[in-house]
Amino acid sequence: MSAGPQWTLAMCLYRCAILDDYQNVALRMADWSKVVGEIDIKVFNDHLGTQEKVVSALQGFEIICAMRERTAFPRAVLEKLPDLKLLVCGTPAVGNPTCGVATGLVLELTRRIGYENARMKAGAPWQSTLGLDLEGLTLGVVGLGKLGARMARIAQAFGMKVVAWSQNLNAEKCKQAGVDYATKDELFRRADIVTIHLVLSSRTRGLVGARELALMKPTAYIVNTSRGPIIDEAALLAALRNKTIAGAGLDVFDVEPLPANHELRKLDNVVLTPHLGYVAVQNYRAYFAGVVDNIRAFLDGKPVRVLE
Repeated sequence: MSAGPQWTLAMCLYRCAILDDYQNVALRMADWSKVVGEIDIKVFNDHLGTQEKVVSALQGFEIICAMRERTAFPRAVLEKLPDLKLLVCGTPAVGNPTCGVATGLVLELTRRIGYENARMKAGAPWQSTLGLDLEGLTLGVVGLGKLGARMARIAQAFGMKVVAWSQNLNAEKCKQAGVDYATKDELFRRADIVTIHLVLSSRTRGLVGARELALMKPTAYIVNTSRGPIIDEAALLAALRNKTIAGAGLDVFDVEPLPANHELRKLDNVVLTPHLGYVAVQNYRAYFAGVVDNIRAFLDGKPVRVLE
């Protein structure tokens, strides 16, 4: 396992671990001088893995900085970290970069831009794919919150029709957003592209299963930039394998990082990205500035952004 830069100072009071800094940018995204001299920072660039490996690697650290849910801290882990005093996880975010990734997945599925780019750079003589223009197609938005509503506006800019559904949605809310309301079954039947914008909860886990996928057109695509378990993975794999749907664009997975031997990596009708939805410079600057502020406040005895 590789570890990123370390700052070790003789007068440090606390050991601090920054986890899952895959791009090795944490120390460049914020002004850490606010806490220099009081903490000894170790950056872990690689995912620590199993709970046992997490517990082993983090012994002796009083402060742990977790990036989103990349490493989980259930009770079983926390109980085995007796030195832990501060788990930094509550920080601000900016913008809606997930919508850009969702749109990119839609475009890659329909126009194969990245695929053709790779072919040209590999020496292929010219075009091989036949693209699908978005204008006139129907986007089915599952979840019309902040992100879903923005995706609806993006789709409309492409000339798409938009229908929406969620468990709490009604026709009046859709009208206010300028989209058509559909029942769940209608959405999956009508949509040429389904895009999911829901939080993961007991109500949404497995919300899209074999029944919903069977309703989709064989020419339709599904895009998920929310959370992997919202779609039943086994049902999705079966639909992709049997080509009962045209394909999928996935930024999120049941297990992250996605195992190297996972079947999704082997299917030619899937576009995969490694949970890039929130991975943007602006967000990282906000996240890590918040991390530094949280640590500073803790050191001063006045903790902020405390999660109840």
